[in-house]
Amino acid sequence: MSVWDGIIGQQPVVEQLKAITLGDPKQIAQSWLICGPPGSGRSNLAKAFAAALESPDHGMGDEPTKVTRQVLAGTHPDVSILATDKVTIGIDEVRELIGVSEQMPSTAPWRIIIIEDVDRMLERTTNVLLKEIEEPAEHCIWLLCAPSAQDVLPTIRSRTRIVNLAVPGADAVARYLETGVGAEPKIAKRAARLAEGHIGIAKLYATDERVMTDRDELVVGVLELAKASDAVILAGRLIGNAKAQAEVDVAGQAARAEADFRRINGLGPNDRIPPKLRGAYNAIGKKDELKRRSTRRSRDVLDRALNSIASVYRDVTVLQNGAEDAVGLINLENRAAITELAARLSREGALARLDEVARARRRLMGNGNPTLVFEALFCALIP
Repeated sequence: MSVWDGIIGQQPVVEQLKAITLGDPKQIAQSWLICGPPGSGRSNLAKAFAAALESPDHGMGDEPTKVTRQVLAGTHPDVSILATDKVTIGIDEVRELIGVSEQMPSTAPWRIIIIEDVDRMLERTTNVLLKEIEEPAEHCIWLLCAPSAQDVLPTIRSRTRIVNLAVPGADAVARYLETGVGAEPKIAKRAARLAEGHIGIAKLYATDERVMTDRDELVVGVLELAKASDAVILAGRLIGNAKAQAEVDVAGQAARAEADFRRINGLGPNDRIPPKLRGAYNAIGKKDELKRRSTRRSRDVLDRALNSIASVYRDVTVLQNGAEDAVGLINLENRAAITELAARLSREGALARLDEVARARRRLMGNGNPTLVFEALFCALIP
């Protein structure tokens, strides 16, 4: 199984990078910008590229090498990955990575630095990174990830080789869910369709029945909006579901992190934590940290909800323009209600509601109060 087999719906890019890893190492660009919409797999592609660059078999073997397994697991000593659940990437984190980049690789051909969501850097942080990208150490490769080239400073764009990912097709995502996740074909196809090319969300829909149910209820609630009280009730239910999902996810992450900590330090599930390790162990479940992660995760759930809401009016416009045969509907299960809504709204009214969803997203990203943001949105969506 090649390291590239886990990359979904990006065959042209995979062939391009595969040829580069098999070519002359001296011709490899040392600063890359991997761009793709959320869920397209840009961070997974970066890790696969890093594994192919570091592994003796260039990631092409039937069985993954030890190097490949380490890179993909994030444990290889010469591959550093900066991922954050914060709103911005801190300047100190970038300075630390720059220091690492100057070190010679210990076991592999390259020192590789992967930064996920480089678009979360403030300008002064990006300027710190810029000089290193302009003149990287000869043994270091930088792999930066962002939604699009326009989301980073022009100075970064001009000094990196850009790789653009496509939105994975529903068929490719469904095949991945069947073969890689073990989802039933019917569930895999529905999850892929509703996720609109977002691999992570498709996997979530296929494996978590509650998340799928919450989405179904949200779509029905939007289609049944008739008065302001409906909007208030729907907003409250959505915020409550988002908070509950976030708390469960964060608690699960903390539990897994604690289990990993015990395993790495040779401790059993019921062993006492030695005094010298107690501070690091307690930091995993620190209340303030969990609250911050929960808030961030809740915002992610609400952002996903905005995509689901937008898909309703996308389907309305598809029906209004007679384009169902060409592009299909996302919310097939709600076709009758969407057809009725398409007859009640003008084309301008449908587009205006898509604009309202976009406005709600900007307010949410601007740290607006989620309850007020969604109450205002649902009121604006009432036909």
